[in-house]
Amino acid sequence: MPVHFEELSCLDNYKVGVITLNSPKNLNALNYQITKAMYQQLEKWAIDPKLACVFLHSSSAKAFCAGGDVRQIVESCCQHLGEPDEVAQRFFSQEYQLDAFIHHYPKPIIGWGEGYVLGGGMGLLQGCSTRIVTPTSKLAMPEINIGLFPDVGAAWFLSRMPQNLGLFFALTASQLNANDALYFGWADRFLLNDQKDILLQGLQQINWACNAEQQLQQLLKSLEQQAFPQLPDAIWQFRLKIIKETLDQPDLPSVCNAIISLQDSNDEALAQAAKTLVSGCPMTAWLIWEQLKRLSRCSITEVLEMDLVISQNCCKRKDFIEGVRAKLIDKDNKPNWCWKSIEEVPYREVNKHFIP
Repeated sequence: MPVHFEELSCLDNYKVGVITLNSPKNLNALNYQITKAMYQQLEKWAIDPKLACVFLHSSSAKAFCAGGDVRQIVESCCQHLGEPDEVAQRFFSQEYQLDAFIHHYPKPIIGWGEGYVLGGGMGLLQGCSTRIVTPTSKLAMPEINIGLFPDVGAAWFLSRMPQNLGLFFALTASQLNANDALYFGWADRFLLNDQKDILLQGLQQINWACNAEQQLQQLLKSLEQQAFPQLPDAIWQFRLKIIKETLDQPDLPSVCNAIISLQDSNDEALAQAAKTLVSGCPMTAWLIWEQLKRLSRCSITEVLEMDLVISQNCCKRKDFIEGVRAKLIDKDNKPNWCWKSIEEVPYREVNKHFIP
């Protein structure tokens, strides 16, 4: 089973619901069946008076979730190029409905973001009431590599990063480790990989009938104090000055050119960020720019509603199909984008993505 559900017994007949993503071969890539099953189970638990909280994790230490199973979607889109695709519509609708439900869930959801947390995995983790990262966590929105756009509500959490940093991390698909995720607001707690079972046992010992939230935070705080000496060094915090200067430009072409100028830098992280943008999809760069401009003041629900519009329009066009081919199917990493540079992309084509 690619997703598994169980209930752990607690004091006074309370229960902890556990959702385990269990498809390690494809890094727990989400599909329609998985997201539908998760949504239906969460619906049942939401109205169960004895279900105290939900614990969401992966059976694999390598990845919490590396995104959606876009190869399956692209196979269908190839047959309906230029037209709405039912397979894509069904998947994205269900995925975003699940993301919205997690954001508004009436009970605590603890997300264990171990290993890769990418794309659709970020959509799951960012909605959790407690977002846990570990020494192996790698968080990112890598859609510029496949000609899609940062969806799953990304415009909501990217726009809330300080100093317009969401734009940088979306354009470059740069990964945040646990230290940076805590600093930039993508995570709440840092625990060690081998503390997961201890946490689950602790959840079973909470008296959920009395001051449950206080007990939960005390448990998390105690475990985090033990873990903190092993917090990895930050990657991006001491690079903030140069990133901020790079982003201080009047328009998207200027921002992109400033980032691209870093590809020959002696700073390996900045050079890699620039190279990712150079090979990334120009249309995606424009969609990122417009998302953050148009949706920065929107609620998570409004962002997800627009994500559905943009995703359907992306699925009608060649860039998404070509990006998935180059990155995930043929793996030649030589995508033939519709436009070769940011400057070549007509604004009317960008705007079409935001029209239902």
